[in-house]
Amino acid sequence: MPRSLPAAPSLKRLRWSAFAIVVSGYVLSFFHRTAPAAIAGELTDAFHTSGVTLGFLAATYFYVYTLMQLPTGVMVDALGTRRIVALGGVVAGVGSIAFGMAETLALAAVGRLLVGLGVSVVFVALIKLIAEWFREREFATVTGASIFLGNIGAVLSGAPLAWAVTVVSWRSIFISVGLLSILLGVLAWRYVHDRPEDVGLPSVHELPATMQRSLAPWYVGLLEVVRNPRSWPGFFVNLGVAGSFLTFAGLWGVPYLTQAHGMTRTTASYHTSALLLGFAIGSMAVGFLSDRLGRRKPVLLALCGLYCASWLPWLGGASLPVAVSLLLFLATGFAAAGFTLTWATAKEVNRPASAGMATSLVNTGVFLGVAILQPVVGWILDQATGGAGTQVADAWRMALGTLAGVALGGLACAALMTETYCRTISEE
Repeated sequence: MPRSLPAAPSLKRLRWSAFAIVVSGYVLSFFHRTAPAAIAGELTDAFHTSGVTLGFLAATYFYVYTLMQLPTGVMVDALGTRRIVALGGVVAGVGSIAFGMAETLALAAVGRLLVGLGVSVVFVALIKLIAEWFREREFATVTGASIFLGNIGAVLSGAPLAWAVTVVSWRSIFISVGLLSILLGVLAWRYVHDRPEDVGLPSVHELPATMQRSLAPWYVGLLEVVRNPRSWPGFFVNLGVAGSFLTFAGLWGVPYLTQAHGMTRTTASYHTSALLLGFAIGSMAVGFLSDRLGRRKPVLLALCGLYCASWLPWLGGASLPVAVSLLLFLATGFAAAGFTLTWATAKEVNRPASAGMATSLVNTGVFLGVAILQPVVGWILDQATGGAGTQVADAWRMALGTLAGVALGGLACAALMTETYCRTISEE
């Protein structure tokens, strides 16, 4: 039986209420993504882990997230945002509660895997929602605003989380976040609509007949996206730039600053919060700037180049005053936001009917990079120190050198991306 529709639906009200619910789920996904960095010590004590084991525990989220990106693109294009976000919210909520209650490493890993499974659908669903409810020249701006809001969750998982675990247990925090996630799933089921047409409104953009929603089977669209050579450079940009950034921000940033530079955990958490705040501000600014300039590639290249250069002081063993290092972390996060334009470009080099699958393809690179790099960094540290608990400066330089090298590879792939001039070029 179809859902009853509002008598006189308002485009503005419906799109912003749907956006608010889905982007709230995105905030929680960022919280889960980077929270292990702030509670690395608690996790090590609770489950008696080594560096590489801690890396695998944190990366469990990214393994399932990576595997789910292309299936999510297919499901979002076929089933719509509403169903996918509602189900994902419930699954992530159950996983967060299980993670908070886990008494063994295996159960914690299962909980984190469920969290990754549940939140893996949110970003692609959000991009699909934006593509359906906002105009093309608004796309990068609204996407950037979404990433800015999402990074509030990442900022909360830095210094605020490090402070919170001194007041209440980390277990209570994850259980509470799980209950909130389930609530958002229920709200998505009730209030999110996939397209304006579903509530009797006209589309926000009139598309040529050749670009309307395709009636072909889902796998036809997926094969088109995968076979399109212009889809792939963004995948490798994300693998290198986003993968190295989230590996550091999401797990190893706090241990690096405490062990290699002698900072307290609170001070180190302020640095990762500055990193994520810079990324949040950069994401919003990059999307707006790109839409205003009508260009994607020059903005992406410039910022990714600055991001790669920002690793140099740490590779050189610099010991900076706290105020300077905070500013450097803020600037690094801002520059890393350049990779967020890959999502807009992926949409614009493929048919609108395949927007979810195109976005999910390049988004896979983000989480594949983190899934590989988080445990690799732990392995490098364990090997360089003979399994000792305290990593020396040389070991950290080896680990950071690996991240910087991967980031440089992502920058090289950015040069291969197609300039879309902020419009769909798939039909040209």
